[in-house]
Amino acid sequence: MKKYILILISIFTLSFNTNAQEGFEAILLADASDSQKLMEAYFAPGMEGFINAMNNGWYHTAKVHKTFGFDLAIGLSGAAIPTEKELFNISALGLTSVTSSSTTASTFAGPSGTTSMTVNTTINGNNVSANFDSPGGILSDLPAKAVPAPIVQLSVGLPFKLEGMLRFVPETNIGEDDGSVKMLGVGLKKEITNWFGPLDKTPLHISLLAAYTTMDVNYGIADQSSGEIQVQNALTEFNLKAYTVQAIASLNFPIINIYGGFGYNSGNASYAMSGTFTGVYDTGFPAPNDKVTKNLSVPSNLDFESSGVTTTLGARLSLGFFKIFGSYAFQEYNTFSAGVAISIR
Repeated sequence: MKKYILILISIFTLSFNTNAQEGFEAILLADASDSQKLMEAYFAPGMEGFINAMNNGWYHTAKVHKTFGFDLAIGLSGAAIPTEKELFNISALGLTSVTSSSTTASTFAGPSGTTSMTVNTTINGNNVSANFDSPGGILSDLPAKAVPAPIVQLSVGLPFKLEGMLRFVPETNIGEDDGSVKMLGVGLKKEITNWFGPLDKTPLHISLLAAYTTMDVNYGIADQSSGEIQVQNALTEFNLKAYTVQAIASLNFPIINIYGGFGYNSGNASYAMSGTFTGVYDTGFPAPNDKVTKNLSVPSNLDFESSGVTTTLGARLSLGFFKIFGSYAFQEYNTFSAGVAISIR
């Protein structure tokens, strides 16, 4: 199961860093404030989608296990990218050092086409320029065109109609560039069906749920010693925190279980780069004075947030101890979840 988690996380993180290694770091050629704006516009849909995906798939019934009863679930959650998030408007960013003949460019979760951009800035009082391509997105590479997140979860029944939930990946190496990932998710479900009198004699179950997930990923960017940007000892770091609180209900029958929930999702993510980046600019003078170099500023932290109301509808098929479940959450990034579980008591 650990391998399954790493595969799903790698779809996101390795694609994220592959785009960087294919030239996204060239955006640092722009003035610091402009590179910050471009990076945030490019990466926002991927980060926001991942937050929404991690906040889903926590339950497939409102009924809690008996004390020390448990289930082990494995599955996939995927946040669909809204069409309007596939591109960003270049002019709306208010850039001062970057121009482009295009009005829009792809986001991380958009189409694969690149966008040519030109930097005009000043070094030591001289006007200089550089050209780079803002990278295309990975929309066509994403499963079902959705940002994926793993569901591997242990749920255990506790006294007082409580159920504890755990998602855990110890720090583990990924990729070939000293990358690593670690994840921790905890949740608590409290069944309150008996608060409503005779309802506890019916197939209807009602619960309250709260869950929190944190994940840290780091991955290296390959050294580059030629071209308009040179890279040494570069590292990217990605941190995510996601929170959800929901009221959930389910109709539990011997074979079919219908469930749903209503609540609020929130979360934030940060992306940081470190290392040495050197830009090479054209001066407009003849050789050997046609080029000039500059140590580039790296945005210390790119911050992303996503929050909003969520409504979930789902169904579960019970074949003895074996369960098959699937749900769909209506929110800013509509999210599907599907998987299987072994459930005891």
